[in-house]
Amino acid sequence: MDYIRPIPITDLAAPPGALPLAGGWCRFSHVEILRRDAPPRVVPVHDIAPDIMAPLTAPRADFAGLAMDAPRIMGILNVTPDSFSDGGLFLRPEAAMMAARDMASAADILDIGGESTRPGAAEVPAEEEIARTAPVIAAMRAAGIRPPVSIDTRKAGVARAALAAGAGIVNDVTALRFDPAMAGGVAESGAPVILMHSIETPQTMQNDPRYGDVLLDVYDALTARVAEAEAAGIARNRIAIDPGIGFGKTLEHNLALLARLSLFHGLGLPVLLGASRKRFIGTLSGAEEARRRMPGSLAVALAGVAQGVQMIRVHDVSETRQALSLWQAATQGKPL
Repeated sequence: MDYIRPIPITDLAAPPGALPLAGGWCRFSHVEILRRDAPPRVVPVHDIAPDIMAPLTAPRADFAGLAMDAPRIMGILNVTPDSFSDGGLFLRPEAAMMAARDMASAADILDIGGESTRPGAAEVPAEEEIARTAPVIAAMRAAGIRPPVSIDTRKAGVARAALAAGAGIVNDVTALRFDPAMAGGVAESGAPVILMHSIETPQTMQNDPRYGDVLLDVYDALTARVAEAEAAGIARNRIAIDPGIGFGKTLEHNLALLARLSLFHGLGLPVLLGASRKRFIGTLSGAEEARRRMPGSLAVALAGVAQGVQMIRVHDVSETRQALSLWQAATQGKPL
């Protein structure tokens, strides 16, 4: 089986005949053909059949009311005592509201989570997760905080309570695998959903994860999860995907995914990259403390945007906004 990866171009002087990538800010004139049983090959786009090219070039549908023709920033707000980077900082409702107000000035989406999914984290009862998240979401809406809110959960009951409180997106790190009721609940709600690739559970996912070919294995797994979501009644234009950097992946796995992220445009859906402050950034940079990994997180976020990723999930929202604004101005020759 051939896997077709567009090779993104952000330079103003793209070759004649270069095509738009997912209707966004990148173009491509060549693709890389990947196979499990052969070395990669690079060929011009006119060598590829039009039906295969279609999902690579077609503009992406709006997601949660946001156009996907420019990179979008998702700000992370964990109302947990034990998240790997900001655990305990925003557990109190007052602190969470203050952080939400700050993020709202620069973020396009606010992602609220009440259960840590760091490696080794224990499961939180749904009732406790609801108590942490739903009141904060309701307070955000009552205060007029405007960006769409996503609920970062793998539990149908938590998602249902969050949506009732004013959230508009479900962000499931298990791609609807953990809770049998999640797919049907999302379908019934009409909410858009982000399907992230992961293996096992947070407690066990880093116990010697193995793949035949991590890039192609993750692509196939997400293809299957999207099909399951559609079969459950979730419209394709309500789905985004996330390759799950750091979730059941080694350093080498993460780097292999990052180097060829543009492959995931072949699914014809918005792509989210969530790599902010993760352990591999600390390993490569020598920044042992998660809160000191902001410069490395910015570098990875911009590398993802250079491959056409439509959404980037980050802790350092205002810093990412500044970096993204300057990257766009420098690569496009004008501010966007």
